[in-house]
Amino acid sequence: MSSTLTRPAARAGAVQGADAPRRRTRVSALPEARWAAAALVSFLAALAFHLLGAEAWVWGPLYALTYVTGGWEPGWEGLKALRDKTLDVDLLMVVAALGAAAIGQVLDGALLIVIFATSGALEAIATARTADSVRGLLDLAPTTATRVTDDGGEERVATGELAVGDVVLVRPGERVGADGRVLDGASEVDQATITGEPLPVAKEAGDEVFASTLNGTGALRVKVERDASDSVIARIVKMVEEASETKAPTQLFIEKVEQRYSIGMVAATLAVFLVPLAFGADLTGSLLRAMTFMIVASPCAVVLATMPPLLSAIANAGRHGVLVKSAVVMERLGQVDAVALDKTGTLTEGTPRVTDLRPFAGVRLTEAAPVAGTASAMGDASVTEAASIAKGAPVAETSLLSEDALLTLAAAAEHPSEHPLARAIVAAARDRGVTLPEARDFTSAPGVGVTATVDGRTVAVGAPARLLKGAADARPRAGAADVWSDEAATAVEQLENGGRTAVLVTLDGVPAGVLGIADRPRPDAAATVAALTALTGNPPMLITGDNPRAAAHLAAETGIEPAAVRAGLLPQDKVTAVAEQERAGRKVLVIGDGVNDAPALAAAHTGIAMGRAGSDLALETADAVIVRDELATVPAVVALSRRARSLVVQNLVIAGVFITGLVLWDLVGTLPLPLGVLGHEGSTVIVGLNGLRLLRDAAWRRAATEGARV
Repeated sequence: MSSTLTRPAARAGAVQGADAPRRRTRVSALPEARWAAAALVSFLAALAFHLLGAEAWVWGPLYALTYVTGGWEPGWEGLKALRDKTLDVDLLMVVAALGAAAIGQVLDGALLIVIFATSGALEAIATARTADSVRGLLDLAPTTATRVTDDGGEERVATGELAVGDVVLVRPGERVGADGRVLDGASEVDQATITGEPLPVAKEAGDEVFASTLNGTGALRVKVERDASDSVIARIVKMVEEASETKAPTQLFIEKVEQRYSIGMVAATLAVFLVPLAFGADLTGSLLRAMTFMIVASPCAVVLATMPPLLSAIANAGRHGVLVKSAVVMERLGQVDAVALDKTGTLTEGTPRVTDLRPFAGVRLTEAAPVAGTASAMGDASVTEAASIAKGAPVAETSLLSEDALLTLAAAAEHPSEHPLARAIVAAARDRGVTLPEARDFTSAPGVGVTATVDGRTVAVGAPARLLKGAADARPRAGAADVWSDEAATAVEQLENGGRTAVLVTLDGVPAGVLGIADRPRPDAAATVAALTALTGNPPMLITGDNPRAAAHLAAETGIEPAAVRAGLLPQDKVTAVAEQERAGRKVLVIGDGVNDAPALAAAHTGIAMGRAGSDLALETADAVIVRDELATVPAVVALSRRARSLVVQNLVIAGVFITGLVLWDLVGTLPLPLGVLGHEGSTVIVGLNGLRLLRDAAWRRAATEGARV
């Protein structure tokens, strides 16, 4: 347990930002965003003048500018599609907007143009952000490494030039330049970006290390075993890109629907115009009927039937701490029927805390070696015993080591260290209000622990297996060390079986006690697991890079079934676990926070990232973000999504009834244009207001109640 200069695993994104410049595309750099903004500004200006009763020559050019700025790009793309003998709905909407303008419905046409221009801009922004996040992940890997030459010298080379078999030197505080295996040296490596483990892992000869992970205070000589293009971090980037592309079938389905609708719309409009002419109808009447048909058959009501409920649900969820990135995501959330959760930083708080203090029987403090802050813990009797020691009383009469005394010794020795476990021990001492004495002669050994002199006594804190070896040589009384070592081994085994990290404390070489440290489950973890089980009908799955014992212990605490635990997983293993569920026909929701979770978040049907602890890549890759890290909002937003989907169905029925009725009226009878516009706009208002019901706080409370119902 060395004094590594690292940060908690939950803050992986912070290191990314510190080590490399953040690559982020400016919104203003996207042409789609610029054109959409211009269309929106000109439309709002025209609408204001129009409503204020200004002359047509004032607002007319502004509406025309809206048509040009917002419609030229989809119109041009539609014309190019026509050249390839395809017809898309974007071109149809531009034609419908122009047709509306041709019969005097300029406002309707301009609004339609603005909606489609804004949609295209949002899609372009989302695509750019995904590309930014992948490039940002590549910034985690160092650009150069120190290669050891055949004659023992050193040279600085680009990591891309490293070949399999090269030996690189990784100094303290540096990032590992390539995937490989340690030849010699000892250190602790923070590999949270790869495995998600909350604590640095001790590395020595024979252990595997990964590119982009952060070395601690020791120096390592590493033999390269993979090319840069085949490293774990490079594979993560590749998997994110590939998993994002797997969503294309949904887009292809939408495009097929758009194609058929567009062809049908054009054919129907032409038929409405040409058939009456063939039977001798006048040109003006036929054109008016065709234009009326185009207005009443336009998909405005259908678009609003879908969007208001989903957008209202997005806004409501945002007010309650859940950022859903698009209406498509909000709809997909309601479809999930299986859940996979990460462990560290997701189900747990992501911060190690002292959970157990176990001083060993027979270990005593004497007056010759008082420990600051322990008198109150020992009580007045301890003072009396210390006085008797000064008068020559036998050691057996001194006071037993208390929990506070054990914690004081450990915290005093660990105080100079920056290791996450050291911070947890010091924080526990501060929480108890004990005063820490000064520690002298502080030393840190990677993979072993720390040693310091506290009030004249030598205190060591660290890995039990390493420290117990030294304790075997310390025998103040015959057989005493063996007894204490047996007690220490038993305590360590009990703590580790309980999912804790055991830290041994020795006093002058003799085991004095063991501290148990664990990452605590979030307060709402168990309730969330139960709610998700009830919502989906399937028990959630735990996917983690942590060790099996810690994973099993957390699963027992949160109600996850043992058979649903997948531990010791690398990022590609998490993707495999999700893919297995997808192949079984399930729509999987993945909840995670780290860079190592990003491939699984991208591969899943829907991904949710923890906002406070989440890495940049996880936040960008996920479809939704829990801003305040409140797990209980997950079942609530799933229930809200299902409510939104039910309103979408209602709205589609309403829109379908109106459109069908108006179209039949126009075809069979004579539908006056004002009445057609009134019916068309009326259906739009009805479905819009119906969807806006989800904006109310009552809708969220209802969803939260449904999500919490087990």
